[in-house]
Order: sequence, then C-alpha cells, then structure tokens
Amino acid sequence: MKRTDLTLDVTGVAGLGETATIAATVHLPTPDKLGAPPIVCFAKPGARFSREYFAHPLPGGDVSQAEWHADRGWVFVSIDHLGAGDSSTHESHRLDYTAITTASLAAERVVLDRLEQGTVDDHFPPLRNPVVLGIGQSMGGSLTVVQQGRHHCYDGIAVLGYSVVHSHPPAPPGATPLVRPWRLRDVSAGRPPVVLNAERYEAARRAAATPELASASNHWLFFYDDVDLDPAQVHSGPWASPTVPLGVTDSVLTPGVIAPEAAAVEVPVLVAMGERDIIADPKGEPRAYLSATSVDLYICPRMGHMHNFAGTRERLWHRIDSWGSWVAFSSAAAEPGG
Repeated sequence: MKRTDLTLDVTGVAGLGETATIAATVHLPTPDKLGAPPIVCFAKPGARFSREYFAHPLPGGDVSQAEWHADRGWVFVSIDHLGAGDSSTHESHRLDYTAITTASLAAERVVLDRLEQGTVDDHFPPLRNPVVLGIGQSMGGSLTVVQQGRHHCYDGIAVLGYSVVHSHPPAPPGATPLVRPWRLRDVSAGRPPVVLNAERYEAARRAAATPELASASNHWLFFYDDVDLDPAQVHSGPWASPTVPLGVTDSVLTPGVIAPEAAAVEVPVLVAMGERDIIADPKGEPRAYLSATSVDLYICPRMGHMHNFAGTRERLWHRIDSWGSWVAFSSAAAEPGG
C-alpha cells in the first residue's frame, strides 16, 4: 500500500479568474489485491475538515479509512474541496456548488487518466475500466450528490451523514431545539443572502444559548458517548481545515437545497449515517433519489455525525465495502456478455 499526494491545476475550469488547485491523496493497494473490475473511490470531507479525515488515522483508531479500503483492494482518493484543506483558497462566497463540483470533477478526471496511463506510481500497473465510486461525508455528501446529478461521473455514490430532504442538527435531550438559517444557494455576487425562515431564525438567535452550551451541543452531535475527545482537538489535528467554502456552507442545511440533483442520480446510492446524526427523517431519505437504480439505507449504531471518530467506524467501512463490491458486480453484469 502506498500514499501519493497530488496537487492538480484546475484553473481552466474553476471560472474564478485566478490560479486554482485541488489537493488529493491517492492510496494505492498492492496490485495483487485489485478486484476485477478494479474499484476507484473518490472521497469528499465535510465542512471544517480536510481530506485527512479519510487519509489520516483518527483518534481511537490505528488505521485510516483510506488505508482500510486500500488494504481490501480499492484505489482510494481523498479530495480537498476548493477553499478547504490544502486546495487553493479564494474569496469564499464565490466558491459555490458549481465552482467546487466543476473543479473536483476536473481533478478526478486527471487522476483517472493517470491511473489509466500508469503514471501515479511507477510500480502500479495501468488501471483499465475501473468502477468509479463517489462518497462524501456531511457537506462532502451534498457535493457528491450535486456532482453526480449534474455530471453522471460515478457508477455509485455513498452519501454519509447528509440528507437531501432535510439536514438538521438535533439538540441534546432536554436542550432547546436548534434553528438554522435556510438560505438560497448560488446567490448572485454582491446580493445579500436570502434567509427563508428569517423571522423564526432571528427569534431563536436572540434567545440563543451561551457559546459554551452551543459547543457542548455540537460535541454531543459529533461524537457518541464512548468517544473521549477534547473539543479543541477536533479542529486542530491534521484532519481539520481552517477554511470553508461559504458559497456552499451558507445553504447546505436548507431543506431540499439539492433536491433536483438528487432526483437526477441514476446509479446505486448508499445512504448511511450514525445513530446520532443530522438526517431529520432517515426512513424517508430514499424517496429523494427518484431515478436511482437502487437506494440502500444504513444507520450505524453508537456513532455520531463525525463517523470516522466513532468506536464503530469499521462497521460503516464494512458496509461501504460490501456496497461497493455489489456496485462493481452490478456494473460488470450490465456489460455485454456480463
């Protein structure tokens, strides 16, 4: 297994009028573990996290998700969005769904071309006709759906800890229910954001709890009770990103904000979440994927919203692995003579 870090120029497609680059990390399996067909997985992290959420062993574990899947034969590629991690930063409100997904798509195509040509690593064979999966956690899940709905670039997608119907952070038992602003997406530059639930949000903001209580509420949502982690450590490790693409995060919790793209997804979908997560109606989620050939639902026990910190993280990884194997089998069976 080998890790390779790449910096990919996406200036020509990002549409920002300045140099734009995407940082990616490729975990290669040993060639003898490649499946037939081989699987290439592109993984996108959530807000305030970098690609190291997938590529670095997180507290409580001794192996990263990328290493875990690569050990089972996947080529696992973790991606930093524009405006996050080691990718280039820009005026953050310009980084909307279109700019980010277009840039990520271009970067991923470069990686696939290099894998096909055998130029990612001198000791890794050229990869022909792989099954390509997209997975994303939280905000990364929303961007995976948008990229697939618009560009149909994956053979299957796994949406982890994000609802295309209604993503809403729950409050701890006994706490005041949270209210998040519902903003329109892709608002024209220079125009003030439109808050659809402005009156309710403003009332909740005036009655808001102290910052200390708000932090405790986030920690309760992010991590299940068995995770002993200092809140300050969460956003200070190599998996953290100090920057976020505000053109996405401003509206990512608006109900139905990416419903059109979800309805346009035509491949198998895995909807997976923790027992404590931001999906308001887990059992209703499959209805959003109107064109998908299949929709699987998995709720991982004893897991908070930040899945890869959970003590049960490998349960989720096994579920993704078995789903990915099924997508690969299904894709191969659909080919002439399959």
